[in-house]
Amino acid sequence: MTIDVETFDVIVVGSGGGLIGAYIAASRGLRTLVIEKTDKVGGTTAYSGAGLWYPGSAPIKRAGIEDGVENARAYLRALVDDSSRESLQDAYLTAGVELVDELESSAWFPEFVHQPVPDYFASAPGSSPAGNTIFPAPIPAAELGDNLAILRKSIPDERWGDDEGPVLSGGRALIGRALMAFLESGNGTLRLNTALESLVVEDGRVVGVNTVSDGEHVTYRAGGGVLLAAGGFEHNEELRAKHGKIALTGEWSNGVASNTGDALNAGVAIGADIGLMDEAWFVPGLVQPDGRPVFQTGTRGGIWVNGAGERFTNETQPYDQSGHAIYNAEATSGVSHMPVRWILDQKQIDRDSFGGDPALPVRPEWFESGALVKADTLEELAELIGVPFENLSNTVKEFNAASESGVDEKFHRGETTWDNMFQYVVGFPALPAQNYMVPLPQDIPNPLLGAIDTAPYYAATIRLSDIGTKGGLRTDDHARVLRADGEPIAGLYAAGNTMAAMSGGVYPGAGTPIGSSLAFSYLAVQDIAHATERS
Repeated sequence: MTIDVETFDVIVVGSGGGLIGAYIAASRGLRTLVIEKTDKVGGTTAYSGAGLWYPGSAPIKRAGIEDGVENARAYLRALVDDSSRESLQDAYLTAGVELVDELESSAWFPEFVHQPVPDYFASAPGSSPAGNTIFPAPIPAAELGDNLAILRKSIPDERWGDDEGPVLSGGRALIGRALMAFLESGNGTLRLNTALESLVVEDGRVVGVNTVSDGEHVTYRAGGGVLLAAGGFEHNEELRAKHGKIALTGEWSNGVASNTGDALNAGVAIGADIGLMDEAWFVPGLVQPDGRPVFQTGTRGGIWVNGAGERFTNETQPYDQSGHAIYNAEATSGVSHMPVRWILDQKQIDRDSFGGDPALPVRPEWFESGALVKADTLEELAELIGVPFENLSNTVKEFNAASESGVDEKFHRGETTWDNMFQYVVGFPALPAQNYMVPLPQDIPNPLLGAIDTAPYYAATIRLSDIGTKGGLRTDDHARVLRADGEPIAGLYAAGNTMAAMSGGVYPGAGTPIGSSLAFSYLAVQDIAHATERS
């Protein structure tokens, strides 16, 4: 039996970035329902640092960065080079500015802050060395009251019990603030453990959702529209095998496990068009002692080698580019890049430790689990990791020559603002901020090319990971979902990783994925609100 529940103005599927859209809708007096498949709110956004790539927004201007929008427009045009996405880019840039202004007018969203994270393509027109990324303010956990219990934990807390402490930051701060603002609006309803099954369509218009809610089939109806903001399909092995260049199961993904493409499939079932289905926000994942990877933001020492024992990329470049280097090489080179091995020497271990606080020794579980292996010679290390010793030896010699000259002629490590940030940042994302700052010695021409010459030697494992897929439902600049003929499906909207990304196959700067989720959720709600006013 199906239970038919009351009608809302707006239904939002997913409680990550779409929760911001839900709050905006509720703040405009629209009765808004958020349904969440799991028993926790936040999705992959809760795992993140919650950077938002919003050029020209108020925090960017407060930081003294001018012409942000126009420079970013030129930057996106040059990078994406796809005229079909230009209207989406323009809508994104406008929405980011407007959304931040609106959020900062709420008591739950004190001023966002710009942090200097360089744009990811330094040589592209309009690229900003200071970056265009802003972050939400931390919030005391106690301010969430009983709602803290339904906020998704961080990856370190979920996997290892590393409690974040009394103050929430990053994605948990953003989601916590959005949750409280939404619930206190007087127009917001949240249903956990409620999974989308299908969309309700009447006379060609989406008017609701069929769900399974706590084991019962429940239909919720929407008078204004349904916004699909339920993440990607990174944990859907069938979809990834069908559309990817290589077979990926989601086993190594850093996306929340519930992201299996339910919203995407529901849209396709009623005629929605799709795009970018072979793409993801690819990242390198450092395999931890528990056997699973954690998104590795950057590398400042050692080298990465493939199955042939050879370097294949700049290990310090922005993580999406490193992830794509692994993805594309695995698909085309004929050499295994799954996994990649990270080769280190004792000098780096002494300086940075590994997998934790740089001031503390490497924890025993790294060696006990085999996540980090150690050998007295490179020859022994090559045997341990299964690569040809001669190739590995030659690769290390070539890298050490680059260390001496200060120039990485093959892969240009240490030549951009992003790379050089890692002269000061260790780059282990699970660390508290105070442990990031460990400056590299300045006694060689390029500090990011420290020679690998001090025994014993070490190898860690890098897996191709992602922070979500980026292919999905095609939308227009109002976030309306499109059919194959380009016409919108009335009443249906998509945002974030449920939609095909406005940035195409590239990752312009820190905070683009979450920024897209918030911006297009905002645009969807704007369109619904305007239509409601006209009716």
